[in-house]
Amino acid sequence: MSNATLLLEGKEYALPVIAGVEKEIAIDISSLRAKSGAVTYDPGYGNTGSCSSAITFIDGERGILRYRGYPIEQIAEKASFVEVAYLLVYGELPTKVELATFSLNLTRHTLLQEDMKKFFEGFPNSAHPMGILSAMAASLSTYYPDTEKREPNIIRLLAKLPTIAAFSYKKSIGQPFIYPRNDLTYTQNFLQMMFAVPCEPYVVNETVDRVLNLLLILHADHEQNCSTSTVRMVGSSGANLFSAISAGISALWGPLHGGANQEVLEMLQNIRSEGGDVRKFVQMAKDKSSKFKLMGFGHRVYKNFDPRASILKKAADDVLASLHVSDPLLSIARELEDIALHDSYFMERKLYPNVDFYSGIIYRAIGIPTEMFTVMFALGRAPGWIAQWKEMVDDPTTRINRPRQIYTGARERAFVPIGERERTLVTA
Repeated sequence: MSNATLLLEGKEYALPVIAGVEKEIAIDISSLRAKSGAVTYDPGYGNTGSCSSAITFIDGERGILRYRGYPIEQIAEKASFVEVAYLLVYGELPTKVELATFSLNLTRHTLLQEDMKKFFEGFPNSAHPMGILSAMAASLSTYYPDTEKREPNIIRLLAKLPTIAAFSYKKSIGQPFIYPRNDLTYTQNFLQMMFAVPCEPYVVNETVDRVLNLLLILHADHEQNCSTSTVRMVGSSGANLFSAISAGISALWGPLHGGANQEVLEMLQNIRSEGGDVRKFVQMAKDKSSKFKLMGFGHRVYKNFDPRASILKKAADDVLASLHVSDPLLSIARELEDIALHDSYFMERKLYPNVDFYSGIIYRAIGIPTEMFTVMFALGRAPGWIAQWKEMVDDPTTRINRPRQIYTGARERAFVPIGERERTLVTA
């Protein structure tokens, strides 16, 4: 094992250097504070490895994403979402028997406790589906309090989240809940709970079902992002699985994370309301003095084309052609995409359309309302969160997360009784 040397105030400290299987290099600073009294400072943790993990590998420079070693391009083409969920949670692709058993277990646990429907009655019709999803996920811990039954709770969570999500949508539009059916697949069940209405037959569109599987697969895990790190941090305290996932859902809700595809649609609506001149907005995005920003372009991790976006670009073409969708916002999106892919400004800065850009377009095309976009992200990410939580719990080196800080407040001062306090008024 090699070492890195830190020179601090005239003293040298040897710090171990560790490497991942893909030759990523990290300096182990776990002993730094004990040795030197110093801590590292890394706002946003952009250069800090918070854990070791065998689940997902990303190489942003080369545009690589792999689940458990399998390239995302192969998984997206050949696997179902339920297969991918099994792979992430249990580490290997399921056999035919394992997949059948796993699918059957998910089907048998899709129903919610009947009295849970009263929770939905307590939310206002204006409640955002993500708020409902997070609250209901946490509430599952009150119905299944035995945290020792880890495997049943994993199945329950994966099975019930789509039901909760669909019920939250039905609540928002004032329609009765549609119960899950045992004769449908995971994604088919979700679609019928979302779009079926009583007394009318509902047939799942094959193209929509296929692309929904694809969308969920591409969102299933993405290494130590904000929501995944939140799940691990909450879980490190010993909190139950449902609480940890509820926290992850809340983190994903933020517009800088899971809400990005919703912001893409809002941007398109803004462009349309301002007359639909796409080139004008492209020029505004190039102008540093302008506050306008193109949403859905570029990525913090990928310095090349996001491999998920490459897959979704083709899926978007297929869906729009198959469904014969006519939508002015989608027309604006396609024009914006074409300009950005051929404009030197975007090409030089590698500001390619990302997964959020294409997922927003596809969700709109298949009829998913904008306020449900982040919920769809959460449904896809659930197996990744569960896998990360499970890996953390099984790791004997796991400690409760406790980041350090650099204090910048007042130094020690004497307490002043309230009758003796005076404050100097500062006028502009």
